[in-house]
Order: sequence, then C-alpha cells, then structure tokens
Amino acid sequence: MVGFGAGAGYGGGGHKTADIEVPQARQALDQLKQETAAELGLANYQGYRGDIPSRQNGAVGGHMVRKMIRFAESQLSGGAATGVSATTAQQVRE
Repeated sequence: MVGFGAGAGYGGGGHKTADIEVPQARQALDQLKQETAAELGLANYQGYRGDIPSRQNGAVGGHMVRKMIRFAESQLSGGAATGVSATTAQQVRE
C-alpha cells in the first residue's frame, strides 16, 4: 500500500512523496506513471513538475489508481490484467 501518513517522506524537490511498501515495485510504478501521463497527453512527465497544474497531476494519480484497481481485481479473479501494460504487469509480478 502507498501511504501519506506519518511515515511519508519528502522527495528531492521539496514535495511530499508516498512511501512504497514494496521497494521492488518502484520501477513498475514509475513506468505506470509515465504510461498514464502519456495517455493523458503529458509528454516527458519526469523530474520537476511544478509547472504542471495540480488538476493534471491529480488526473495522472487518479488514472493510476483506477489502473491498479483493475489490475488487482483481474489478478484476484484469475483473469488477464487489463489497463496495465504487459511490461508494467511483469515488473509487478517480479
């Protein structure tokens, strides 16, 4: 689970970042973030994002959550993952 509670840290840019419960998932989550941002028309969604409106940043996070829920539901039901690229799904499994 990703949390924003008392244990949440701060990233290099002075912005709050979520603690990742499974460190091995960081690469897959970063890939998912890039894919989601690209789908929403936000190219080069890396590094400093202070010039991007909070509404767009929130949209990326919201779409990521929906994809992760679809992925989890699919895995729990024994079906194929949907809404997450094959590369990202493989990284999550590793």
